[in-house]
Amino acid sequence: MDGPPAVIDVEAISSHTDSVLTMRMDSSTRADIDGVTPAIVRQLNSLLGEDLGAEDDPQVRELVRKGNNLIDPKNRPTENTPAFGAFLYLRDAATLTRRLLWIYTERNGLGTP
Repeated sequence: MDGPPAVIDVEAISSHTDSVLTMRMDSSTRADIDGVTPAIVRQLNSLLGEDLGAEDDPQVRELVRKGNNLIDPKNRPTENTPAFGAFLYLRDAATLTRRLLWIYTERNGLGTP
């Protein structure tokens, strides 16, 4: 049983990505970074599951390709990844999530995130 489709919570994703993008490397611990990364990856993954118009727009198609690459488990930070690498991954994922959220809201006539 598939159940109802997932609903994109624009406000929550917007707030969460804002919070992540204000994090600073010099004041964030590895535990801080690791604590928020899974949620950002889930949010990115949920947006990648939406119709964002990638088939009609090469720029969106490239963003989707980058997103799929980021969420691929082999490209995610591991416990052996230096904190700086984990921080950069988190920022990249949050930035891309933000961009895809903007595309999602535009395509669905929703308010700007």
